[in-house]
Amino acid sequence: MKIGTVPTFLFFPMILKIDPVPSLSGSIFLPASKSYSIRAVFVAACGGHSRLFGLSDCDDAKAAMRIIRSCGVRIKEGPRGDIRVDAPGQPSRKKTGRVDVRESGTSLRFLLPLLPFYFHGATVTGRGTLVGRPNRHLCEALRRAGLDIRGRGAVESVPVVYRRGELSGGSLMIDGSLSSQFISALLIASPRLEKETRLLLKGRKLVSSDYVVMTERVLERAGIRIVRRSAREFRIPGGQVFRGLKDFHVPSDLGLAAFFMVASALVRSSVTLRGCFDAALPQADGAIVGLLKKMGHPCAASGGKMRLKGPVRLKGGTFSLAACPDLVPIMTVVAMFAQGPTVLKDIAHARAKESDRISDLRRELLKVGADIKETPDR
Repeated sequence: MKIGTVPTFLFFPMILKIDPVPSLSGSIFLPASKSYSIRAVFVAACGGHSRLFGLSDCDDAKAAMRIIRSCGVRIKEGPRGDIRVDAPGQPSRKKTGRVDVRESGTSLRFLLPLLPFYFHGATVTGRGTLVGRPNRHLCEALRRAGLDIRGRGAVESVPVVYRRGELSGGSLMIDGSLSSQFISALLIASPRLEKETRLLLKGRKLVSSDYVVMTERVLERAGIRIVRRSAREFRIPGGQVFRGLKDFHVPSDLGLAAFFMVASALVRSSVTLRGCFDAALPQADGAIVGLLKKMGHPCAASGGKMRLKGPVRLKGGTFSLAACPDLVPIMTVVAMFAQGPTVLKDIAHARAKESDRISDLRRELLKVGADIKETPDR
């Protein structure tokens, strides 16, 4: 089967049948990174003029654009397929608002600390897999910072109601053991405060730290200064002005590339991945390159291309996915084809996603004969 052609699939309601193939060949242009797209949209909305090129067209990125429109930020499509965002540094606040983030967990978390800049009071709703996902650590931090805000139930899921209050800056502590999105959300909002913010991270293990680095990189492009004093402390000077992202090209999604990288290792392959590979914009899912190299399948991009050859003899090992929980599914699958056992550790936070990415994945793979054991992180 050539990649890029339409394969012979049989479609039934909620059923997709895929026949095995002896080889893979062809060229693929990779979609844009969802994570960078959402960050670019929210940072652009904080002030200045931005032209965003190659934004992802996934549902979560579209949700991010709808959200900032509902906050009063102007967005229009440019003549080159770019998205133009013009945002006032001091937006006028609406008396009340109701914002539907649909199923975008990242957009929900990024929006909550920004609500006081756009509304005097607001209700944030969601649906589907977002209902029941926890926001308690972030809501608790925002209450300590001066907001009257609360989600539903003990985990403070959607809907989240913001009644009044403004962020004050100063020392702020957030638990980083469940989601790095809470940290990124505060990093995006804090530069707009009058006072300096000292952000302290608590929790036994900090997770998904590379996603925080991604947020820092986008903020830097907008002229924002973040001082990282240690892995658990940030200093964010107050009174900063967002100068816009100017021309920002969204890099290709390495998390999606991971599936083709793995597939090329399993059968006879000659595949070229094309896209925007920007070393200055690291990705958490970019860890797949190093992980596959350790397993015996080196993959590297050069000149906007990544050439993949296969098959290769894969070897198992012990790998920490603390910083890249989105790789748990594909790493679990590739481990099934490796010689020797594979241990994926530091992944407990992968349970708090749109599904339980540990138990649900194990249950489904057992159906096809996988030998998988699920144990607590040690």
